[in-house]
Amino acid sequence: MHSHDHSHDSKGHDLNRHEVEHLLEHWIEHNQSHSTSFRERAAQVARVSELAAQDINRAAELMDECTEMLKKALKDL
Repeated sequence: MHSHDHSHDSKGHDLNRHEVEHLLEHWIEHNQSHSTSFRERAAQVARVSELAAQDINRAAELMDECTEMLKKALKDL
């Protein structure tokens, strides 16, 4: 099972540019990992429900859109 920590300490101090870059890069990598996982699992889910598999593939597409927006944010820094 894929395990990772979604908690990020957002309290305590303002982020500097380097920290923002690191955070965005982390989120981009994280989203890409999820998108890949969604697509892999959708193929397995399709054996149970084609409709559910389509929904999961759509979620992967939406994750890709989020990733593109995060890449834009990184570029816009």
